[in-house]
Amino acid sequence: MIEVRDIAREFRRPRQVHGPLGGLRTFFTREVDIVHAVSNVSFSIDAGEVVGYLGANGAGKSTTIKMLSGILVPTSGTITVNGLVPWEDREANALNIGVVFGQRTQLWWDLPLIDSLRIIAKLYRMETAHYERNLARLDELLELTPFLDTPVRQLSLGQRMRGDLTAAMLYEPKILYLDEPTIGLDVVAKERMRGFIERVNQESGTTIMLTTHDLADVERLTKRIIFIDKGLVLFDGPVAELKHRYAPYRELHVTLAPNGDQPELPQMPGIIDIEETPGRLEIRFDPATIAVADLIAAVVASHPVTDLAIVEPALESVVREIVQSGEVRR
Repeated sequence: MIEVRDIAREFRRPRQVHGPLGGLRTFFTREVDIVHAVSNVSFSIDAGEVVGYLGANGAGKSTTIKMLSGILVPTSGTITVNGLVPWEDREANALNIGVVFGQRTQLWWDLPLIDSLRIIAKLYRMETAHYERNLARLDELLELTPFLDTPVRQLSLGQRMRGDLTAAMLYEPKILYLDEPTIGLDVVAKERMRGFIERVNQESGTTIMLTTHDLADVERLTKRIIFIDKGLVLFDGPVAELKHRYAPYRELHVTLAPNGDQPELPQMPGIIDIEETPGRLEIRFDPATIAVADLIAAVVASHPVTDLAIVEPALESVVREIVQSGEVRR
């Protein structure tokens, strides 16, 4: 569905001249600084995949989305989206894609939401019956009725994002690009947004490319991530593989009975670390060396246990370490 080969995107800007008449001298200077926003990026995405496109601020995520959308032309390399070159077949490409930029809206600011949706239906040549059927389905998923007649400028952030998602999905695009779709949303709004993305992918087979700093979105929605830093792809593969490279362990959190004894746990191969606090044990272990059932049995046999929980390593700590080091551990 999406094929990207060795794309690069450079931005040129006049070199800033300081001192007397600096602004005027900058205006006439021929010297430029070249910023490499994306460098030799390659990946492919199959139909129906949900892929997380991750990286720090300035890594090149939004630039890539703009090239895939046809807004920007790459300096070098090739892109095909559903068989089309986005910047050469912009109109045909626009019929295939939906785009949501979390910090920008595609809705008309002073018009009621319903009027924006009617205009979009006209722009995408939707027949009335088709438009009404799709709007009813999206209304059921996103609960739009209470604010359909409200001007966009009066909508809350969560309501506006639901409106933007509706606008992006109204004409049933095959591909959906989501650039920070949950930024600034509260917990309830985020959960509604994630549920909508899941259902759209499962029911319609929509291919989704998601860029976000909220790693709960990635863990909930995607199985594959592409990690980009300073315009370069550092990792492309399953979320589980990346977590295994950086955190090949799990944790068993144990709540002990009040006023009970807290004897030492028997020595067992595979236990990496034990943190003891009054009434609680946190045991870090290697699941490849010791079976979870064996560890739980040993804990229950030696301690008065009231609750147990297996905790997976968080993706957030993995991403933080990659950003700080600038490379992916092999």
